Amino acid sequence: MRLKKRPFLLLIVLVLTVGGGVAFLASWDIPAPVTPVEKVLPDDRFPR
Repeated sequence: MRLKKRPFLLLIVLVLTVGGGVAFLASWDIPAPVTPVEKVLPDDRFPR
C-alpha cells in the first residue's frame, strides 16, 4: 500500500514545483536594460 502512494506524492511535488516556478517567472518584474546604444551609420548606406 505504501509503494502505491509514492508516485502520487512525487507527482504532486513536481506539479507544485513547476507551478511555483511559473508563478515566480510570471510575477518577476525584469528591469529593462539601461545602457544606451549608439551606432554610427555611414552615409553611403542611404541613397539620395
